[in-house]
Amino acid sequence: MKSIITAFLIFKILVQGYGQVYFVDVVNGVDANDGTKSNPFKSLSRAIDKANLLTASGDITIKVMPGTYVLEDKIVINPVRIFGDSNRFTVEAYFNPDDEMWSPEKMPVILSVASHNSHTLFDHSVGFLIASERVTINGLKFLGNANQAISYYYPIVKEDTTLADLAVTQCVFIGDKESSFIQGGVWAHGPNNVIDHCVFYECRNAVLFFDNVEGFQITNSIISKSYESAFWWTPKDVDFEFRNNILVHNENVIVSSRAKKPTYSSPLKNSIISDNKSFVGYWSREDSKVMPAEAPVIKLENVVQNIYTEIQENFGTKWDRGHLHVKGNTAKAGIFTK
Repeated sequence: MKSIITAFLIFKILVQGYGQVYFVDVVNGVDANDGTKSNPFKSLSRAIDKANLLTASGDITIKVMPGTYVLEDKIVINPVRIFGDSNRFTVEAYFNPDDEMWSPEKMPVILSVASHNSHTLFDHSVGFLIASERVTINGLKFLGNANQAISYYYPIVKEDTTLADLAVTQCVFIGDKESSFIQGGVWAHGPNNVIDHCVFYECRNAVLFFDNVEGFQITNSIISKSYESAFWWTPKDVDFEFRNNILVHNENVIVSSRAKKPTYSSPLKNSIISDNKSFVGYWSREDSKVMPAEAPVIKLENVVQNIYTEIQENFGTKWDRGHLHVKGNTAKAGIFTK
């Protein structure tokens, strides 16, 4: 009996020290389960609520199986566990887009029907509220919010300006302003946030970075048909990395939240920025709309403009592997890293 107890305690220490993995399966799971691969949770909220209570040290990983996950309220990532430099809280698809077994229908879908569930600055609806540092969201497809009573919906939000290091990778954001819109795909304050290998399609705005956002990165991503802007950025000049992106068919590329003449010393690099109605605008409170900026100062390095770029839309009965990617693209912008 002593040996069994000792073995169990050693196992528990190892699990707590080297991380915890939970599995979520909306089709086969039950929220009363223990979250193992053979007995997964049904809902994301249950998995994240359990993960938030984990103590000790190590990574926390939530593996999400294929299916459609409907959010009736926001999901808050706010773990008790304090992460070191090498540890993260990760919510990721079980099948990564780079996996040989991956196909579009295996990408977990996040659809919200939540009413206004945040009142920070103004009433709006949130999908994932990130209230921790060192968080990664990987391989999920975010649709909009189908609740017609709301005014604004943001699938991923980080409100706290002191929290660093949110990484959103290999995710897809698809809005439909006529039925389930997305006001902004990722709205994140704080330093060192990363958007990498993502696709944003028909969102009102793709990415919003405002306060204390030094060191943000937007890389290897596609943004198309944003009907306000690809980006709302801080009016301050901060260091950031922008490279290998494809921005086409957007109303505006950049909107400065307050500055009529924004200046950014960090360059936009190695990207396609073409067929957008306007390059830089600013939000006019007097006019309550985006207005053309006055001679903005933005550096471009190896940026291709005025080139025809076609996004692969779905006109058939089944999504192609390259859905919403650029036809003939060899720049590796999009959800695939290989």
